[in-house]
Amino acid sequence: MIIYLLCFILFLVGLYGVLTKRNLIKIILSLSIMEYSANLFLVLFGYKRDALFPILEKGKEIQSMVDPLPQALVLTSIVIELGITAMLVALAVRLYQKYKTFDITKIRRLSG
Repeated sequence: MIIYLLCFILFLVGLYGVLTKRNLIKIILSLSIMEYSANLFLVLFGYKRDALFPILEKGKEIQSMVDPLPQALVLTSIVIELGITAMLVALAVRLYQKYKTFDITKIRRLSG
């Protein structure tokens, strides 16, 4: 139970960074922390203590197995997160080229 709480705390750390930081790079890193904690939660959700990998063999009886679905979801999520992070970094670079700053408050003032 404590490991789920630590995962939630990691998510809150990322959320704190997204809500309080004004630098675009720090916001992108905070989003990555939030995504990582969500992936970690999914992997922990599918884990069972003393369980086997989910491959059946002839002649063996079915025992406690690890659920492979959360692992597959995490693999898909990692690919999506990579695309989102690349897009956000490209957007941050273009904003820096235009406004010469990563500070969101200055960008808002300059955009008018």
